[in-house]
Amino acid sequence: MARLVASFCQTGAVMESLIVTLVIAFVILLVGGVTLLGPRLRGRRSGLSGGAGTGVDAGRGATGTIAPPEPSADQAAPAPLAPAAEAVAPAAPEVERPPPSAGRMVKLRSRLARSQNAFGSALLSLLSSAKLDDDTWEEIEEILITADMGAAPATQLVDRLRTEVKVAGTRDMTEVKTLLKTDLLEQVNPDLDRTLHTAPHGDRPAVVLVVGVNGTGKTTTCGKLARALIGDGRTVLLGAADTFRAAAADQLETWGSRVGAKTVRADREGADPASVAYEAVSEGIASGVDTVIVDTAGRLHTKTGLMDELGKIKRVIAKHGSVDEVLLVLDATTGQNGLRQARVFAEVVDITGIVLTKLDGTAKGGIVIAVQRELGVPVKLVGLGEGADDLAPFEPETFVDALIG
Repeated sequence: MARLVASFCQTGAVMESLIVTLVIAFVILLVGGVTLLGPRLRGRRSGLSGGAGTGVDAGRGATGTIAPPEPSADQAAPAPLAPAAEAVAPAAPEVERPPPSAGRMVKLRSRLARSQNAFGSALLSLLSSAKLDDDTWEEIEEILITADMGAAPATQLVDRLRTEVKVAGTRDMTEVKTLLKTDLLEQVNPDLDRTLHTAPHGDRPAVVLVVGVNGTGKTTTCGKLARALIGDGRTVLLGAADTFRAAAADQLETWGSRVGAKTVRADREGADPASVAYEAVSEGIASGVDTVIVDTAGRLHTKTGLMDELGKIKRVIAKHGSVDEVLLVLDATTGQNGLRQARVFAEVVDITGIVLTKLDGTAKGGIVIAVQRELGVPVKLVGLGEGADDLAPFEPETFVDALIG
């Protein structure tokens, strides 16, 4: 027992010596570390409180902004930023080059033929039948009248054709077609002067006044006519004298911008149409264009006040010289109503030519004969579609060929 206690005491003394040794080693290491790291910690504190960074009030205890490190000699300097590219203005719309007006009627013949095929087929079928009695001739006359030809021209055509077929004694389809074409062409009257007077005279441009009621395609006709003239080598200026409808001026300006034609328009809706027309002609003279086309408001032929305003426009324009063309635009599908419109317009202004629109649709070809006989003026232009270049100079021979096929 005594030996065990002596052994335990000896072991405790060893452990005590070991603990003391470890404490002394730890103190030595701690002192040495503080000695080595002290200068570095002081340098870091001085860098935080001053130097290249932004200083902060020490009394407030706020932290500062650390300055970025200086680049080393072997580190390449960043390339300067390229200046921002200047904003590029949008490109102007490309000016279109319309085709010339010559030969358009021939190119569009197929459209006219499709719309008038029933008319020609019905006539030829009756004329070449084995029996041509009074009832048959009355049926032929009825077809011509319902084709908007009018009663008087239809009766005249039937009487003449009846005599020719009887004298020739023929029912041959080819011979009958030839007789019918000849008589129809005479009714259309190919001898009328269909020249469109758009050439300048001296230092003044030709002036074309376009009139008609709403819905006939009047403003569109102005735009298409400008395209056709530019396609023929003319220079054109457009006058938007339809000041009662803002959309009309916008529409006309769009047509002009496509082909490089300037549009003169009012600065407000409801402005005096005559003053706009006068300004357009004045601008046309100053800029030296060949032709000025003036679009007017769509006027109901039953409204006396509006029709009087149209006469005023023509008188104001005439202060610069003569108005070379007054074109009345008629919807070919309106038939006899179109004829009534034509009569009233002819009383207000001197109509020089007719523009028949929508002739490729449900229109009946007889309207050409009827309106010419009613006004004593020729059909000069026809619209045969909705395309930009579907306005064509009227050619009687091509028209009759398309009617009969």
